[in-house]
Amino acid sequence: MAELGPYIEMTKKYAADFDIAAMEKIVKHLGIALQSRDSSLVSCSDPEELKTVRESWLKNKLGATQSDDELDSMIEDVCATMKDEKSNKSRVTFYYLLAEKMGKLSSL
Repeated sequence: MAELGPYIEMTKKYAADFDIAAMEKIVKHLGIALQSRDSSLVSCSDPEELKTVRESWLKNKLGATQSDDELDSMIEDVCATMKDEKSNKSRVTFYYLLAEKMGKLSSL
């Protein structure tokens, strides 16, 4: 499993009630994707990337049933929250914040 240190530090900046067990599950879910810098980051300026986040993470993994517009709005909120990270938006932190926003951390 990937080292959690860098993910913990970034996520704690944005998550008030940090849950390390939930983060460990996200890291395990992402697995090999975290080995590549490109796939370990989320690009909020890439519509295809954000569609993948919506379809793969929100719908498939978290079981979201909201409309695409509602889910896209959640994604935009996380992009805005992490805007200071510029092009270094950690996928682990991004997914964590989405799961937190949906109230799904405990069901990961």
